[in-house]
Amino acid sequence: MNYLSIKNIENLKEWVDEAIALKKDLLKYQDLGKNKTIGLLFFNNSLRTRLSTQKAAMNLGMDPIVMNFGSEGWALEFADGTVMDQGKSEHVKEAAQVISQFCDVIAIRAFASLTDKEKDLAEEVLTAFAKYATVPVVNMESSVGHPMQALADAITIEEFKDSHKPKVVLSWAPHPKALPHAVANSFIEMMQRQNADFVITHPKGYELNPEIVKDSKVEYDQEKAFENADFIYTKNWSSFNDYGKVISQDKNWMITTDKMVKTNNAKFMHCLPVRRNVVVADDVLDSENSIVIEQANNRTYSAQLVLKKILETQ
Repeated sequence: MNYLSIKNIENLKEWVDEAIALKKDLLKYQDLGKNKTIGLLFFNNSLRTRLSTQKAAMNLGMDPIVMNFGSEGWALEFADGTVMDQGKSEHVKEAAQVISQFCDVIAIRAFASLTDKEKDLAEEVLTAFAKYATVPVVNMESSVGHPMQALADAITIEEFKDSHKPKVVLSWAPHPKALPHAVANSFIEMMQRQNADFVITHPKGYELNPEIVKDSKVEYDQEKAFENADFIYTKNWSSFNDYGKVISQDKNWMITTDKMVKTNNAKFMHCLPVRRNVVVADDVLDSENSIVIEQANNRTYSAQLVLKKILETQ
């Protein structure tokens, strides 16, 4: 069993309920991963993903091995048929198989380049490891998706919702540099499976991949979208059509208390890290309605559930 995208979740409600149950007895399955190793391969930086996945593995009795490919590993070649007479020293065909001999599970974190749309959509790094590894592969954020974060988001909404069918808004916000689409993509895919009134709001020009958005409601008026919302999930992303470009840094899209007043006393969510007073004002982020710390905490339980499911198939 691999965990590469939201599509690998058979029944979202069952998974969320099981993750919430795990929180009440973290070490219940500590023998499940005894004498097993997880290799965490980072092609990009991390804080929550790295620590939460290590913690989740340890709660299951696994031993984590961490490798930062940006500074520690050989530069990998991913293309087939390449004459490797330039800077890359090792092909993923050998690397994935060798790492599989050392680890029972491989987890990968590799961001989008935001320069080559076709290559990013092909998920070059994640796809190659899934193809050549002989053990399960887990997505810790890839070019297109962040299914571990999205599962944590689903857990968080389930824990904090008041109504049976909450209104959830995914809002774009400004950021000084171009950011990937992965978090927004997986959150949209998750919300399409969750029982919620879901709205996406962003300035014109920041439309996401239509194959992911599908028939989800898009509202270009942010304040209108916020009306009666129960959850405001904020995230910046760069342009998809004008790929990887920052086409607007409209500061009017920052999340403020005045905007949150229009909601149904909504909870504020963000995957972190977040730029204060750029993406969201201090008084929103520090308010009682901000659940970003609880949301980050749930990263451990989303990872622990995924690893538990994988270990149970081995």
